[in-house]
Amino acid sequence: MDAATAVESQRNAAWFAELRATMALAWPLILANVTQQAIQATDVLLMGRLGATQLAAATLALNLTFTINVFLLGLVTAASPMMASALGRRFNAVRDVRRTFRAGLWLLVFAIPPYWLLLWHAGTIMRGFGEAEQLAVQGQTFLRAYMWCTAPWLLFQLLRNFVAALERPRIILWLSLAGIALNALLSWSLMFGHFGLPALGLVGGGLGSTLTWLIICAALVLVCVRERRFRRFHLFGRFWRFDTERTKAMVRLGWPIGITLALEMGVFALAAYFMGWIGAPAVAAHAIALQCAALTFMVPLGLGQAATVRVGLAFGRHDEAGITRAGWTAWVMGVGFMGAMALVMWSIPHRLVTLFLADVPQNALVIGLAVSFLRVAAAFQLVDGAQVIGAGMLRGLHDTRWPLLFALVGYWVIGLGIGSWLAFGARWKGIGIWIGLATGLAVVAVLMLARWLMRERIGLTRAMHS
Repeated sequence: MDAATAVESQRNAAWFAELRATMALAWPLILANVTQQAIQATDVLLMGRLGATQLAAATLALNLTFTINVFLLGLVTAASPMMASALGRRFNAVRDVRRTFRAGLWLLVFAIPPYWLLLWHAGTIMRGFGEAEQLAVQGQTFLRAYMWCTAPWLLFQLLRNFVAALERPRIILWLSLAGIALNALLSWSLMFGHFGLPALGLVGGGLGSTLTWLIICAALVLVCVRERRFRRFHLFGRFWRFDTERTKAMVRLGWPIGITLALEMGVFALAAYFMGWIGAPAVAAHAIALQCAALTFMVPLGLGQAATVRVGLAFGRHDEAGITRAGWTAWVMGVGFMGAMALVMWSIPHRLVTLFLADVPQNALVIGLAVSFLRVAAAFQLVDGAQVIGAGMLRGLHDTRWPLLFALVGYWVIGLGIGSWLAFGARWKGIGIWIGLATGLAVVAVLMLARWLMRERIGLTRAMHS
């Protein structure tokens, strides 16, 4: 074997090793994402059985939580590249990881109480958006039972970042799988009055979600405290000590992540309120189509999370070839998967929609709208996957501010601008909103990829190492 062949063989072996490492990290994260989304999808399925009006009211209420949830999630997501880089450097890694985790805890302590106060008055906010009184009343009723799950959900996500940084994500998968069954049982029993429990309707759905997240979060805390590979970090040791320096560092890295996620989720949430101006059937159809799109999105989301860790580890080692392999491996896998999902959505949209809503004459309008929305969702699958993995790749390099600008321009200026004009100016109604969303995602995907391709030319990795 000559020297050139040996070099090529080594290069191929490195790519295959990266593929195996990415898959080993990503598949439990992907399945955990899918199962966590399935917890919410279970609620949507059950609320659809209560009726289209109840589904619309709960959808509008939940959309109030989504934007702030993902902003707070972004703050604690900063823990993932910070922990991965510390582990890549290896020097003083245990103490460094613990400091980052403790900073995440304090961020949640400061953020959650005012968030709960806001959610308690959800009905007033919904009326301010011009929603019907019936939807506002039912939405607030649901949310006052559901809002308490946000604290255990966010703590679960912070612990999940720790477990993923150690490349031990399977425990998240098993807990998430248990959460689906637990949530389905609790919500079904409390919503419809089984096992001797009262039939609480929408309130039962909110209580079921809260109890589910309390239980699985408590289980993950116990694992991290007791399991040998995790307990050496003493995550909760002296948790009352406030680390000003590390908390500020986490906010500096995390706020652009949080706002980027909030801008993406916020544009979908605002789209739901635009649907409310069109009518309750449009809101219900939007909720169903969005659930289908969200389930497929969990796969590239998991690959993006894996890319953050893998790129972050290579970044900590100052391994630019490793950064390249980690990023492109996740990107190609994710975009390929989303291409396959686009074909599925385009081929059987009616069958997918009727999983959520009974195929009966009174639901015909909602089903027809949801099918049309789902066809647009099929068209934006590729760009949706590309943009979220691109964000994960850049996050591994601690590059979070430019993705924030991309999200602001792509989602809110271009996507929302085109969508609102098509919906109300051109009178395309709901389908116009979805076309706008697809356009915004495409713009963000192109900008994220361009930033990644230019990372060495603009000195991004060199600047981060200095």
